[in-house]
This record gives sequence, structure tokens and C-alpha cells, in this order.
Amino acid sequence: MLDGLLNLLPAELASLIRSLPASVLGGLEEIRIRQSRPLEIGHAGGFAFVTAAGTVSDDPAAGYRPTAELCARLLERITNHSLYAMEEELRRGYVTVPGGHRIGLAGRTVLEGGSVKGLRDIGAFNIRVARDVRGAAARLLPHIADRARRSLMSTLIVAPPQQGKTTMLRDIIRSVSYGSWPMPEARDWPARKVGVVDERSEIAACVRGVPVFDVGPRTDVLDACPKAEGMMMLLRSMSPELLAADEIGRPEDAEAIREAAHAGVPVIATAHASDLQDARGRTAIRGLIDEGTFAAVVELRRRGAATAFRVVRPIPAAREPTGLAGGAGAC
Repeated sequence: MLDGLLNLLPAELASLIRSLPASVLGGLEEIRIRQSRPLEIGHAGGFAFVTAAGTVSDDPAAGYRPTAELCARLLERITNHSLYAMEEELRRGYVTVPGGHRIGLAGRTVLEGGSVKGLRDIGAFNIRVARDVRGAAARLLPHIADRARRSLMSTLIVAPPQQGKTTMLRDIIRSVSYGSWPMPEARDWPARKVGVVDERSEIAACVRGVPVFDVGPRTDVLDACPKAEGMMMLLRSMSPELLAADEIGRPEDAEAIREAAHAGVPVIATAHASDLQDARGRTAIRGLIDEGTFAAVVELRRRGAATAFRVVRPIPAAREPTGLAGGAGAC
């Protein structure tokens, strides 16, 4: 996966990254390229600047400084030499490239009617390295299992950026699709059909509709499709036994999740939030929690190279008392 990403970069930049120590490359999470400013990387939960010699330093003055010409070539490569064809991605501020890697962009916004139409004069790139961690969800699955239905309960996974939400979601999808249930009592549970709405092409990293990541043999993916519309399409056409989506939050997302619940299909979704209380600050998500649509909320936190979690069972607002029950673990 990393080789494919580095092949997308201008040669001198790719060579610089490849020359980093193996211990750094193995935990590489982000490459931040800012025109005329020091090259920065995120690795194993920390950050450092990359020198022209291919070493890492805490001193920004020692960092290699990408030129305007290098940044222009990088933009051409990630947009396949067609900014016009990537107009929608530029409006959203990121491009997803083969392998599921997301490249965030910053520059001067172009406005139309007071709304962002696109970006120009792009001089900053944040390359988020997608990684596939098999077994990431093994410790979590027993906490969100629906033993009566021999499946999973509807679950919301919340965490700030870069805490492993998508990696966890992908492994849940794969485990359910293979029928790899990590509980002794679930040895005879069947594999389930999983429908995935991969709006940002990060979960399955499809190329021409075929997943690059292993998301299981019984998984159907709608790639680059808006979440709300995609969930309804899958419910109508693919008879999923589990739906999965990344980064929900809009009212239309909530309505689609309600429709899935009414159809008896559990949903596993992620959202940007620090914890349950923070998630409840978003109106659409608060409604789903208060109604009891999500039976569990998982709060993720990075602990160095590992990910810790806390599972909270929110009591719907219509019931009293409004306490919390939960469990915790690490993976």
C-alpha cells in the first residue's frame, strides 16, 4: 500500500520518504507537504520534520522545504493532470487516491454565492496513509455482539481524527463478512451479508468497483456514493444483514439509519467526536442516540501504537433514569 502511494509522489519527494528509517516508515501515518515550509510527518502517534538527508528532527529549521514547482507537480499527479475533472473533490477539500489514502488540500478558496466552489493556489497537502490492521476489532466485537440475533447491534464508533475509526470499521466489516466471530459461544454463528457505503473510498479503496482492501467475501460496496442515498440503495437492492458507513453526521444520514433500523438491519457507523457527550452535541446524532437507534457507542483512543476503547450503552432519553453502562478494553 505504501509503495503505491509513494509512486504517486514526485520522484525527489518519494526518494526522501523512502530513505527514512524503517522504524519510522513502519508507523507512517501522515505526510504534510507545505510549500516553502518544512516537510512534516506523523508516525506512531508522534510528529517530526524530515531533513534533506532523509532523517527526522524535532527542529523545523532542519526540515526539507518543498518548492512551489514540486507542489505543482504533486497536484498534477494526484488529480491525474485534470483539475477540472476533480472539481467536486477540490470543493470538498480532499482527494482519495488508489489504496484508500486521503490527501487533504489547503489553499485559496473560490466562492460562488457565498459557498465554496473549489480551491486554487493550493500550497498545502496532508497525505493520510491508509493501513489495514487485521484483528483490530477482535477485542471489541464481543462488546457489540447481538447474541439473540447472532449478529451485531447497531453501533456508533466515535473518536477525534487519526484515532483508528476507519481501520476499526474495516476490520468489523471483514470479520462479520467472513463469519470470524471471536467469542467461544459464536463458533456456529453464520457469516453475514454486509453493505458498505464508502463515500470517501477509504474503507474498501475500490478501483473500478473492486475493493483493494479485503472487506470479506459477503460484502457489497457502493463506492464514492453519498451515505444517505447509498444506504437506501443497498437496502432496496442488496438485502444486507449489516450496513456500514464512515463519518456520519448530516440529517439525511440519520434518516437513512432510521430506515435501516425499521427494516431490522443493524448499522455500524463512525463519527468525528471526542466522546459520547461530544457526539450528542450534533443534532442528527443526538436524535439517533436519544431514540435508542444506536444500542452502543464506542469511544476510541490511541495509546501509542495500540487503540483503547470504551463501550457505552446509552439509555434512550424517553426512559428513566438516564444513566450509562459500559465496558472497556484495548486492541
